[in-house]
Amino acid sequence: MLHVLKRAAMPLLAAGALIVATAGCSASPSYYRAEDAPKASTQEKITVTIYDRGNIPSSEGTIENNKITKWINETGEVEARFVAVPRSQSEQKLNALFASGEAPDLMLEYAPQIKNTLIDRKLLRPIDDMIEKYSTTYKELLSKYPVLRKAGTGADGKLYQFGRINETIPTRGIFIRADWLKKLHLAVPTTTDELYEVAKAFTEQDPDGNGKNDTYGIALPYNSGYVLSEMFGVTYPDFVVKDGELVHGWDNIEALIAFKRKLFNEGLVDRNFLSDKNGARAKQDFLNNRIGIYMDQFNVPITFYTDTYSPLKRNVPNAELTVIPYPSTPVGRFNSVFVNPIQMTAVVNADTKHPEAVMKYVDFASSDTFMKTMYYGFEGVHSRTEPGKCPVVTDLDKWRTEFNYATGDFAMLASPILAGNCYYATEKLDVHDPLQREVKNMFELNSEYVDFSLPIAGPTNAEQMPQLPKELQAILNATKNQVDVDTGDIWIKAIVTPDYTPEQAKRDAIAAWEQAGGKQVDDWYRDFYAHDRDSIILTKDIYSIFKEQRVAQGK
Repeated sequence: MLHVLKRAAMPLLAAGALIVATAGCSASPSYYRAEDAPKASTQEKITVTIYDRGNIPSSEGTIENNKITKWINETGEVEARFVAVPRSQSEQKLNALFASGEAPDLMLEYAPQIKNTLIDRKLLRPIDDMIEKYSTTYKELLSKYPVLRKAGTGADGKLYQFGRINETIPTRGIFIRADWLKKLHLAVPTTTDELYEVAKAFTEQDPDGNGKNDTYGIALPYNSGYVLSEMFGVTYPDFVVKDGELVHGWDNIEALIAFKRKLFNEGLVDRNFLSDKNGARAKQDFLNNRIGIYMDQFNVPITFYTDTYSPLKRNVPNAELTVIPYPSTPVGRFNSVFVNPIQMTAVVNADTKHPEAVMKYVDFASSDTFMKTMYYGFEGVHSRTEPGKCPVVTDLDKWRTEFNYATGDFAMLASPILAGNCYYATEKLDVHDPLQREVKNMFELNSEYVDFSLPIAGPTNAEQMPQLPKELQAILNATKNQVDVDTGDIWIKAIVTPDYTPEQAKRDAIAAWEQAGGKQVDDWYRDFYAHDRDSIILTKDIYSIFKEQRVAQGK
């Protein structure tokens, strides 16, 4: 029987339990006006992390100091000094900050393995007393959605994490040049064999018609890697449900690596993809008519429109794009991973000297005013609100420059669905604009592709996986660089090294895993799934929430 449990039993969410939907929006927020702001000199001061994705326009300053950070400090009760954390290196950065005694008061972080390790090391503060003594907004949210308390509670029974309620939608999409398919008389691929054939044709048959050998069939960096892993049913921490048991997905990973290796060996992807750490080069190739199959985030359609679809149509006006279901693979067919419905996003430094100020910041960051400003920008500058109606973005280019680069990261404590239908993902799109309407149609199509008879990668969203005992989490952390499905050195070697096969890589990965004590992790996860899986949100619960939200939107 499982000897360590993270959470008490969690019943299936009742219909409507997570939905607050209205015909229009709730009361219009008090949008930012500089003349209304309190003086910073009267505010308490705290430090707060913010992800640095390297995408802030130079005109906007830095990720720590920009229009958004100024609005937060001029409008809230607390002055926050933001500390940049590189998105791809957050664990290393946080460890360095703790080691130097400079860890911020409040840390905004998605990855459960990072937060759970900090909890085990006693570096985080339980937050029950802060909420009870100082909170208003978040305390009300906890009362209304007690599942937030269950999801944020550590193995010791204490509450450590703040969280939010998300719109539950597929996280990513596979996009394909429909005009290239038509030109080469190809059908939409439904299997990975067909996906390979299409990628091969896109590479070798001059789909752009310029008479040059300058196209790649498919992108293979960063986000594309994640989508391919999900397509084969694996995502960190690489466990899959097989024959009713939760087991390590070695067979799935081997099949995935064999597929990537085939694409690489035949030159259907950029052979320098490993140097494209954040996917920027692949994206530019896609936008410049050089890649036919592209995989990307698709849970924020306005961002996909501004950053991907609009630039593609500007560069290649005749381009036709469509989103397709995940093809079936030799190890099965899977749905896209979903946005985590109950997402824990913030933790507090055990050494903070300002618990009341931290709580005031969390309350503000959880408020309607904060959510609406992050979503629509400043009233009268980026958007306009008429009584009883949803806000309308009036200057999308300005919003894109001044807000789009990081509003999701600053709003990691904001719950969009609590503010009514105005804050579902497609509401910011202007259906009167042809290109935005096309993005909305693709977004709806991506949701319609969900097949409730299919699994997603793993038994649930990776962020909902149960908290391992600290000695087992240490094994998982120590072996990540070797055996992780997306970044493990062993698997990467099998993609790019001619005489190192996926079969040999699997043997070496299993040996490295077992030598580090990984069998204990395997046994723990298997035992948890056999006896205690109903204590966490599972795929069936995510599907239930997704259906409820679709009904709330009239779909």
